[in-house]
Amino acid sequence: MSAVIDAHHHIWRRADLPWLEGPMQPRIFGPYEPIRRDYPISEYLADIAGCDIVRSVYVQANWAKEAFADEVAYVQRAADETGYPQAIVGYADFLAADVRPQLDRLSKYPGMRGLRMQLHWHENPQHRFAAKPDLARDPTLQKNVAQLADYGWSFDLQVFAGQMASAGELADSCPKVTFVLQHAGMLEDLSPAGWAQWSSGMRELAVRPNVVCKLSGLGTFIHRNDPDHIAAMVKETVGMFGPARCLFGSNFPIEKLWTRYSDLVAAYRRALEPFGEATARAALHDTAARVYRLN
Repeated sequence: MSAVIDAHHHIWRRADLPWLEGPMQPRIFGPYEPIRRDYPISEYLADIAGCDIVRSVYVQANWAKEAFADEVAYVQRAADETGYPQAIVGYADFLAADVRPQLDRLSKYPGMRGLRMQLHWHENPQHRFAAKPDLARDPTLQKNVAQLADYGWSFDLQVFAGQMASAGELADSCPKVTFVLQHAGMLEDLSPAGWAQWSSGMRELAVRPNVVCKLSGLGTFIHRNDPDHIAAMVKETVGMFGPARCLFGSNFPIEKLWTRYSDLVAAYRRALEPFGEATARAALHDTAARVYRLN
């Protein structure tokens, strides 16, 4: 049985997250009353107990933009105290005239491995995050993302299928940066037409050697842990990207809204079993270890 690296999870304090305060704001994962509270590293460690999780990667959780360094400092303290997480993906504003001052502020934290600025836009306002659908084509954003190469950091790329062409252009403009496609491309339309659009966009991204795909958040739009759905997504995605460019992420505690961690990992293990042990080891451990430098 392959040891697992969880390449996408969160810990948080409710008071630091604007979207957890005040009236419940619409989110793509539906009602979230059970997680409108602190989710500390101690609870995450309890959730993963017995699941053979050997390392983990924290991904930014939308603190207030001006608190981007405070977020990383909070996670680094948790890492220093408990040993988890071993890597941090923070936030920076890539639409700033020059992102380097922000990156320099984050560079003092040893856990830093990458950045995420969510670019996903959808015709459905409840699925919308970015200000416009083609933000990946913005020259300032492209220039700033390219700067990550000098820090050795990756960019966690979050887009819907209809945005994948522009996301590919972003990847092309930053050939020295590794892009980690979030949530296996955010498939939200499970109709035949939706699958076809997603598959076409994914194949377009898969031809870029600097794009890898994160197998995470697959319950986001169905609001459940569905092993058959996960198996179908894993089969398609591994077929396009190959196991050396796929990596697992739990998206906890979001997925905790509908499943236990052990059941989630079991669903991914089952989905990867037909590919054999070498593929499972790559997707569950080795790719994340390489991308986030966890060896």
